[in-house]
Amino acid sequence: MLLIPLPIVVSILVLGLFIVAVRRGAEDRPANMPFLALILVSALQCLLVGLRWGYGLQQIMFVAPVVAATIPPLVYAGVCQLIGRSWFSLSLRVGVHALPVLLVATLTVIWRDGIDLALVLIFVSYGVAILLLVQPGADALRLAAFDEAGSAYRAILLAAGALFLSALGDVLVFLDMAWMHGQNAPLVIMGGQLAGLVILSVAVAAMGRSRPFAGSAEMSEVTDASKGVETAETMLAVETLMRERAVYRDCDLTLDRLARKLRIPARQISTAINEATGSNVSQYVNAFRIREACDLLAQTAKPVTEIMFEVGFQTKSNFNREFRRATEMTPVEWRRSRGPAKG
Repeated sequence: MLLIPLPIVVSILVLGLFIVAVRRGAEDRPANMPFLALILVSALQCLLVGLRWGYGLQQIMFVAPVVAATIPPLVYAGVCQLIGRSWFSLSLRVGVHALPVLLVATLTVIWRDGIDLALVLIFVSYGVAILLLVQPGADALRLAAFDEAGSAYRAILLAAGALFLSALGDVLVFLDMAWMHGQNAPLVIMGGQLAGLVILSVAVAAMGRSRPFAGSAEMSEVTDASKGVETAETMLAVETLMRERAVYRDCDLTLDRLARKLRIPARQISTAINEATGSNVSQYVNAFRIREACDLLAQTAKPVTEIMFEVGFQTKSNFNREFRRATEMTPVEWRRSRGPAKG
């Protein structure tokens, strides 16, 4: 009976996940290509580990570290796309993000003992860089739909954590090789695959609805026109847009699109809302959605799911989480507490 190593089974499942991720893409928004590439690289890495430790193909040891070195730049590139920063143009000009792969490929030829140390530095460096990118919090994801901005932000933090975990795995492999002559290396490497799966899961979760719209561009053309706008004026403009035009009902509303509607820089909107309310932009917008949802639940007999879509939410989990945070009740409990709905 032919036994298939677990990493190879995982690789097949990951390929299936890649197909699902491609099919769930929306036509009006480009896919997050770095995240899609990350899924394929993760599948390849699992396959290589399975071939080496399951079937004893030692030649894989020259390829696997190079493949591993591509993961941090891909995670970083995906995050850059979510927050609206140009990663590819910088890469084409200076090739900075190709250096980790070139470094590890060179070490496989001239100094194999240095590979683990190099991978640790690469994973830690990119983990820190990702944390710096999203230092402003969920508002850093100005191209992410407000419905998913919080989830995407948490996913990014998990991605950075997974990179640090992978670095820790490489440290353990290095120490095991030095002190135990590699006796526990297979077990440690298999554990490292779990970190890879975490990165993959995070990528898929963040990729869902949190993707830039086609045609999204920088706000440079409106920045000069909006200089000198005070926080109070910015808040007045935002609240007017929310109350009179109910733009929060747009399930695809992002900080970038909100800035374009107001012709005010995204950073200025984020700063004003944070100073005036103590909340980030996604929390501020979701508060309008929850208030309308409460009114609809109390005054109509519409199904909860219909109300969820009507006020701008796209996923039941996010709707329930935001609703409970605002009211300390579920939507169903809120409706019951307000008595029978009017038809």
